[in-house]
Amino acid sequence: MCGIAGIFNRDGSPVSLDLLVRMTRTLIHRGPDEEGYFVNAGIAGSKEQRAWSKEHGVPFRGLKNGLGDRANVGLGHRRLSIIDLDSGQQPLSNEDGTIWVILNGEIYNFQSLRRELMNKGHRFRTNSDTETIVHAYEEWGENFLERLRGMFAFALWDEKKQQLIVARDRVGKKPLYYLKDKSRFIFGSEIKAILEAPGVSRDLDLTALSDYLSLLYVPSPKTIFQSIRKLPAAHYALVTATSFEVKSYWDLPFHPQHDLTESRMIEDLLGILDEATRLRMISEVPLGAFLSGGIDSSAVVGLMAGASQGPVITNSISFSVAKYNEVKYARRVAKLFKTNHHEMHVTPEAIPVIEQLAWHYDEPFADSSAVPTYYVSKMARENVTVSLSGDGGDENFAGYRRYYFDMRENFVRNMIPDPFRRPFFGCIGKLYPKADYLPQIFRGKAFLSNVARDPVEAYFFSVSACAEEEKNRMFHPNVKRSLKGYHTSDFFHDIYHKAPAKDHLSRIQYLDIKTYLCEDILTKVDRASMAVSLEVRCPVLDHVFMEYVARIPSRLKLVGRDGKHIFKKALKRHLPDGILYRKKMGFGVPIGVWFRQDLRDYAKKWILDGEASRLYLSKVHLEKIWKEHQSGIRNRETELWVVMMLNLWHKNFA
Repeated sequence: MCGIAGIFNRDGSPVSLDLLVRMTRTLIHRGPDEEGYFVNAGIAGSKEQRAWSKEHGVPFRGLKNGLGDRANVGLGHRRLSIIDLDSGQQPLSNEDGTIWVILNGEIYNFQSLRRELMNKGHRFRTNSDTETIVHAYEEWGENFLERLRGMFAFALWDEKKQQLIVARDRVGKKPLYYLKDKSRFIFGSEIKAILEAPGVSRDLDLTALSDYLSLLYVPSPKTIFQSIRKLPAAHYALVTATSFEVKSYWDLPFHPQHDLTESRMIEDLLGILDEATRLRMISEVPLGAFLSGGIDSSAVVGLMAGASQGPVITNSISFSVAKYNEVKYARRVAKLFKTNHHEMHVTPEAIPVIEQLAWHYDEPFADSSAVPTYYVSKMARENVTVSLSGDGGDENFAGYRRYYFDMRENFVRNMIPDPFRRPFFGCIGKLYPKADYLPQIFRGKAFLSNVARDPVEAYFFSVSACAEEEKNRMFHPNVKRSLKGYHTSDFFHDIYHKAPAKDHLSRIQYLDIKTYLCEDILTKVDRASMAVSLEVRCPVLDHVFMEYVARIPSRLKLVGRDGKHIFKKALKRHLPDGILYRKKMGFGVPIGVWFRQDLRDYAKKWILDGEASRLYLSKVHLEKIWKEHQSGIRNRETELWVVMMLNLWHKNFA
């Protein structure tokens, strides 16, 4: 895993070497082992460049044939060495040095691609997966992206065409941010690299702030800053001096293949996932796995154990609050597969890491499971450089409990005509009390309210941290006026209705893959793991595996309350029923308890007195929800965490 950054001065002005190095060095945590740079100014470069390089001890590379005399393009790379430790330094080029690439990520099928390209006459100087990118581009042009199997964000400069290509993997495991104006295109693995450039506006995108309060994250292509954008997953951008175009190269159609038998699907699932796991075990450095004791991580550990020569190194997190503590299940799986198991107990003394994470995420980010993800990454890094995880199982196989509730609501919605359903259930939903303190069976408000909504609005409401009405009360009046009635749910409607799927369950799975998985889960894991220079790989998110799973009829994924139905059946030969059919637990932290006890004073300061609260939110409403949470009348942990993380971000970046 690595960090990348770059500058393309589209107006032809020279690249500042100081700026390029500063940008790249903000990413040292992503690549602590080495740094490397390219400028298109010839192999020797100018006399000034040679002197600068010698003075600062920075390795620069350039075009071999002297074509480049512009020096208007610069690429920077920070390396976390995983494959080809001796000769895999970046930037890397083709044979004549006219195509250069920097990569963050791994190309898992690089060995087969390398053999195919060598048979076509391409010559390789290294054993690196990165070098396959330049030769694949030479051979297949823009279509080469379809050949890559991996997680990646990369930039490729074509000197002859005077064209920059930046690309991101299919589900968004690796990030890429950019700033584009008339004179320049600047990019980086993290926003902080771009903020090093002069003249970058830090004005907030208030629609992105609204999205954040709803979703806990800022969705692509927005960032919290008006001037900076995210490249969406499964997209690439073509940049020249006079043009800029963003294109999609992959999608995930949910087209059920009804001619396959259940037994055939089970065999195929295990075979493809086993291959995906083995591909992700290619490494020249120590490798292990995250183990929560849930189905997905347990499946990955089991497959790793079958492919490994020695014990798999596993890592787990525990909490003192039983509701959040899965460690007994992790221990059971570790014992089953005879792993070399490690555990860490997370306590409320997490204040320093909360502030540290606010810096690493660059944007407001309020998924509280970033805290245990950071700690499990930190513990893993003490023993390994690469760790495999089980991310993606819930989205692929309809494993979230909300899918069952949503399908139940949709059943009622389809049974009752709109003219009667909306006013009747809407009225009852408004009158029904929100009783957080009662057992789940008595909490009918969400069900009644959702039945009155259309399917997309209902699902959006289910996944929202702050409902629209609540968000409007939370905003400062000036922000509400500036938003002019903007609704975050609009982009949910766009994705849902464009989904290449026919049934409702497949549509909301597709929606989650395009939003929650990419923008929350994978962002969380990338930043938390990169904060400690750990590479995380996700076999369940292998695109070949995902494409096969998308062809399985949804009736075999969610059966009654049983999510991941067919996946569980496939795993019966590897995992006991006590793991497969245990009650699902989220990977979170007991922030509600912490806010009333150990973190009370700290949280109160950052929620009620933070600068972002003063500028963008209503202090009267914040005081109200704080008091409600402290009294136990309502559980306001999510809203309070959202506000606290907004203020911690604002302190660092605004």
